[in-house]
Amino acid sequence: MRAIVLGGSFAGLLAARVLHDFADEVTILEPDNEQEHRTRSGAPHRDQLHALLAMGHDQLERFLPGLTEELVDAGAHLGHGEQVQFYIDGKRRPTVPGIRMIGASRALIEAHVRRRVLALPRVQVLPHRATGVRTHAGRVYAITSVTPGGDCHELPADFAVDAMGRSSRLGRWLEAAGWPAPRIERLRIELGYATARFHRGHELPDTVVAHSTPGPASNYLPSVCEPGALTAVEGARWDVVLAGYTGYRPTSDPAAFVNRMRRCVAPIQQVADLCAMEAEPTTFHVRDSRRRHFRELPRLPGGLAVLGDALASVNPVYGQGLTLATLQASALHRHLRCGASPHLPATGYFRRAGAVVDAAWQLSTTADLAQPHVTGPYPFGYPLVRWAADRVTQASILDAEINAAFSDVLHMRQHPRVLTRPRVLLRTARTLATHKITRPT
Repeated sequence: MRAIVLGGSFAGLLAARVLHDFADEVTILEPDNEQEHRTRSGAPHRDQLHALLAMGHDQLERFLPGLTEELVDAGAHLGHGEQVQFYIDGKRRPTVPGIRMIGASRALIEAHVRRRVLALPRVQVLPHRATGVRTHAGRVYAITSVTPGGDCHELPADFAVDAMGRSSRLGRWLEAAGWPAPRIERLRIELGYATARFHRGHELPDTVVAHSTPGPASNYLPSVCEPGALTAVEGARWDVVLAGYTGYRPTSDPAAFVNRMRRCVAPIQQVADLCAMEAEPTTFHVRDSRRRHFRELPRLPGGLAVLGDALASVNPVYGQGLTLATLQASALHRHLRCGASPHLPATGYFRRAGAVVDAAWQLSTTADLAQPHVTGPYPFGYPLVRWAADRVTQASILDAEINAAFSDVLHMRQHPRVLTRPRVLLRTARTLATHKITRPT
């Protein structure tokens, strides 16, 4: 089997790693002649702080055993227990012993993943930009591409994976080839965020990750404390990200950034007070969350899969992006391992990947729709889902068992539906009654 991956991002590299187990040759088409720590033109948000949730960490170790040790040897930090801190409305949630998170920049993680994947014997990279798909007899048989010098090519393919990100052109290519394009669902969020790097000394010796979000007590607004996160990364640095919506988006002004840090939770305040900023904050704007509904298509050419932001891109505030890509890679591996023919439509893959996307979409949009500027569309039963989510969120600050279930959902180890199980809801009710929590209006 000849496999082609369109895009050499984190998602594309994972797709190539999976395909290596089943293909005779795997070719990654990546137009950027990238050095290890250079920003890819196709990933302008790459310098922002990125989280690798616990499930994403587990999946990376599954596909690339020993990667964690390599990252730590390169200066990354492995946080667990008290070193991983989550806050809601300024209050710290109980520690979850089984949660581990890597403190590293996306550039370092991606560089090590790239090195490991490109060292595989049947994987190669071509500096081509994909320009279209060719189909015949109901399946993809080639990918068209162009080199930096303008030379056009038609590359034979038995199986192709679109990992071209949010701006994927696959839908237009399918329509041009006589196939239906997937429906794109969007939720307009108008999120802005900014990341700054600070010199790290001996402050906060027991902190690797600290993450703070608004919650029910503040009606999901930054009235109690600023939303933000910090991570200890390689090179004796702290990466700090701040976020805001619509007109409250953070800017690249260093003084304004530090002032907002001082209105956040204690660890971020300490970095603002004690550490020197190394460079001006870099900003990024996300207009919407979006997903493409390939499962709805009445016809789909065989030999085609979609992975990463090209399939679904959710609000980055919740840190799901990298982990979502690892879970989609796992779905692709399971699909191919089950003996599916690469020449048939990958309906099994899209079904498995869709279940993962549905969970991430439900988690992020339930919180996004609580923002006053986000006006829908609201899913059926949203008021009840929001009411239950608010109660469980409040109780997770007070009760370690509820917080463990809550954390499993946040880290994508469990589906959000586990939070609506009778046992969790009953314990939530008892916890809130015992502590006489004031309900949000």
